[in-house]
This record gives sequence, C-alpha cells and structure tokens, in this order.
Amino acid sequence: HYFIQSNLSVGIGCSELSFTDHYFIQSNLRMTMALHVARYPTMGDPRTPMVIFTGQSHPSFANDVCSHVGVKMGDIIVRNISSTETEVKLQESIRGKEVYIIQSGSKRVNNDIFEMLTMIYACRTSSAGKIVAVLPYLPYSKQCRMRRRACITSKLLAKLICNAGVNHIITMDLHQREIHGFFDCSVDNLRSSPFLLQYILDNIPNYRDSVMV
Repeated sequence: HYFIQSNLSVGIGCSELSFTDHYFIQSNLRMTMALHVARYPTMGDPRTPMVIFTGQSHPSFANDVCSHVGVKMGDIIVRNISSTETEVKLQESIRGKEVYIIQSGSKRVNNDIFEMLTMIYACRTSSAGKIVAVLPYLPYSKQCRMRRRACITSKLLAKLICNAGVNHIITMDLHQREIHGFFDCSVDNLRSSPFLLQYILDNIPNYRDSVMV
C-alpha cells in the first residue's frame, strides 16, 4: 500500500513511468471500465454514445484507455494561451452523450485542476448527457483533515468539481475514505493492492524471500 500510494502521489502524472507503473494503471483501468459497465449498462450502447476527452496531464495514459475500450479519442483543444490562461474548445458535438474526462495530478497540479474544471464545465454547457471524471490520482487528497490555522483543501476541490457539473467520479487509493463525503456525486474509489499482489505472484518466483522497498 505504501509503495502504491507513494508512486501515485509522486509520479502518476509524469511523462516517464516504469513498466510496473503502467501495469498498475492499465490493470486498474480495466477494473474501472468493468465496474462502470456493470453499474451503467448504457456504456458503449449506440443509443448513448460515449466520448473520451483528456487534458495535458497524461495524454499517453488516455490514449491507452481509448485503445483498450476501442473508442477514438474525442476531438478537443486544451491549451495555455499567451497569458497562461487555460483555453478549452470542443471540436465535436457531445449533446446527450456520456463523456469521460481523464485527468490526473502531475507536477503542474494546479494547472491540471483548472484544465479539468474547464473541460467539465465546457461539456456541461454543451449539453452532455452524463459527465464522468476519471482521476487516477486526486490532487489535494492528503489535505483532508483540519489542522491548526489551515483548511480542508480537498473538500474545496470536491465542491469545485461538483459545481463544475460532474455526475460521477472514478479515482483510486484515496488518502482517506472519508473524502467520499466531500462530494455531492457518486464516487468509485478503486484499490491497487489486488493488482500489486497478482503482479508479484506472476512475476517474482521467490517473492516469499524478497523485500519490497
């Protein structure tokens, strides 16, 4: 658990990930989609078309998602203009569609957050049927408790995401389960440990004599 949470906190949004990192991410992605199909049977139904958008935090991960589920990446422009402001332009109609927005925290965490909020709001004002935010690492999740002369920043972020117009959130390994209560929408908090254990069983023959650092 320590290894996974540290890995997510430090590197999940970075451009260079190890093979093991990709294994965890892709395995959890498969479980994510399986759970979501079970919960929302309309996913993939031609009567409710699905669209996947991504920001600039980790586009290669989003491309892997699209390849796995067999959906073409949605046409969207997300960029920082000369004044460093975030600009989002949808290049296709999403009216009545089920939209998945993939965005994680990276080294530019505050920029990633505002990109996500702007994409959600753009989809909401374009009459999307349902908006699902896929956040492998939820920024500010460690700031979930009241400390002396501080604030619960993760609750602020949860309110911003919900007010932007999201209907459902998929994340993994939240720092505290209580963060669920900060959101006014449904949340799927997936766990990485089953895939870590399976990876060890499949790839480390003498794992009983090994030490994980």
